Amino acid sequence: MGLWRAAAPLVLASGSAVRRRLLEAAGIPVEVRPASLDERALEASAPSEDPSAVAALLARAKALRVAGDLSGRLVVGADQTLALGRRRFDKPADRAAARAQLQALAGRTHELHAALAVARGRDVLFEHVAVARLTMRPLSEAFLDGYLEAAGAAVTASVGGYQLEAVGVHLFERIEGDHFTILGLPLLPLLAYLRAEGSLA
Repeated sequence: MGLWRAAAPLVLASGSAVRRRLLEAAGIPVEVRPASLDERALEASAPSEDPSAVAALLARAKALRVAGDLSGRLVVGADQTLALGRRRFDKPADRAAARAQLQALAGRTHELHAALAVARGRDVLFEHVAVARLTMRPLSEAFLDGYLEAAGAAVTASVGGYQLEAVGVHLFERIEGDHFTILGLPLLPLLAYLRAEGSLA
């Protein structure tokens, strides 16, 4: 019978292939329903510039947008923000933007704020935000050329311009925090909630 006890799969309000793989690898059946939201407009309306608060706002909005259309289903929304001091970064628009972002992060420590929200109908049942601190090593122009070539289109697929589980690992000299948080889904708190809620064994 496996570990999943609910009658229907968990709904993931995100098109992230990484988040889907994390859930499926944990034995959770997943139905993907990406939320259609103007994330930049939502960020602009956030009552706080705190990166954790912004990530939480976006995770809640995604979960509620999808849960409202799926009566009785558990829906997980997730989002991640990157902060360097008081400056927040979005996904790079193109390779040039990714290069500029990596140059700004090089030799410094930034934070990834990963938020999740679980909703059913119009109610948010559970929320969690976790933070990881990553220190990037100094990066030469020659290294950046090679990295951008090796990473390809993936540099615009994440807020940091890197995937730690791929060639992005070469950017770093120190990492403090949970691996799942870095990948954009604080998985252990989510599993604990799903066990308490009765969906997991």
